[in-house]
Amino acid sequence: MAFPRATEFAHLLVSRHLRTGDHVVDATVGNGHDTRFLAEAVGEGGRVDGFEIQPDAIRAARERLRDFPQVILHQVGHETMADRVPPERAAVMFNLGYFPSGDKRIITRAETTLPALDAALALLADGGLLTVVIYPGHPGGEEEARAVDAWFARLDSGPHRTLHCGPATTSPRTASPYLLALEKRENTEQS
Repeated sequence: MAFPRATEFAHLLVSRHLRTGDHVVDATVGNGHDTRFLAEAVGEGGRVDGFEIQPDAIRAARERLRDFPQVILHQVGHETMADRVPPERAAVMFNLGYFPSGDKRIITRAETTLPALDAALALLADGGLLTVVIYPGHPGGEEEARAVDAWFARLDSGPHRTLHCGPATTSPRTASPYLLALEKRENTEQS
């Protein structure tokens, strides 16, 4: 049996975590595949907020999501999610890189992704799940991957549970996509 791709593993983790009626975020809509997955998982009583800066991607996603009224698409950068989404989200998904059928020069970058990850962590409910699929193999992807890896490493020693699913070796870094995930847990120790 083959290992699942990073995106498939992200879906598996999130599907085991979500319940009907949950409110979630797709931080990088692209063609809307993750957005649709989330909409199906939370059902009509749930809510999916999706973020995407490219008009062509928004059009493609709207077409894919036309039967999902629980989806709200925001044509702004994911770093603005805290201004548009109330807290207590059950999950936030990121799929970094570029819009596959769009301009490959428009990519996610550490300077917007790191503030978006901070916002996502703040928006997650206790027990909420954050997934990030990283693509280091395109121009600019390696720099973003290093920054996101460092962001996760900072949280690894805290109350949160983190998971790295990808190549066993990181030097030299492979171009293969990989998954980072985090379960938000509040510190339960009494002071």
